[in-house]
Amino acid sequence: MANNEESNPLLSDEKKSTKPISSAAGEIPAPVKPSSVPMGWTADGLPMGHGVVGQPMMMCRRAQWDSGLCACFGRTDEFCSSDIEVCVLGSTVPCVLYGSNAERLGSAPGTFANHCLPYTGLYLIGQSLFGSNCVAPCFTYPSRTSIRRKFNLEGSCEALNRSCGCCGSFLEDDVQREQCETACDLATHFFCHPCALCQEGRELRRRLPHPGFNAQQVLVMIPPNEQTMGR
Repeated sequence: MANNEESNPLLSDEKKSTKPISSAAGEIPAPVKPSSVPMGWTADGLPMGHGVVGQPMMMCRRAQWDSGLCACFGRTDEFCSSDIEVCVLGSTVPCVLYGSNAERLGSAPGTFANHCLPYTGLYLIGQSLFGSNCVAPCFTYPSRTSIRRKFNLEGSCEALNRSCGCCGSFLEDDVQREQCETACDLATHFFCHPCALCQEGRELRRRLPHPGFNAQQVLVMIPPNEQTMGR
């Protein structure tokens, strides 16, 4: 009796290929279909492929920010008091908040002063020439881009596409999407500068401890007192 499965003309080629091929030297196993490998997120803001050459690039899903841009007081959790402090610093002394954010993000000696002092100078220049803080955002917006890339957070274009379905054409090309996101980071700092600094401060305080809290304990060795022989 003939095998119905082998004589069926509607049998898919994929099912046929799973059968081993017999030869004089033995059986040759069927080729294994490569599985899709998730894409990573590089430091340059572009997806990094680890799969087989020739597979289409897949856009990895990015996480959302912990709090919104206008959530000035954050959330009612264990960081609530810290969120209020961030709001006060961002509305009164933004140079201190920006220096603190850069210190948490960089974790390098002198990071606070290297960012706080130039911000203060640009703030004074903007206030004296234009009457507003419009120069400092051009200096601070790369920190938002660094935070977004470091923690794989979605940008403004992706958030807008998720909410209303627009900006789909910008998300198809990786380079074009990253350029659009960088431009949105600059626009966010320029038009909503205090809110942007506060949002970044809340995000960093929930994700990274302060560099001063990571100091290792120093073990001090105290030599023993001089001993004398008793009589």
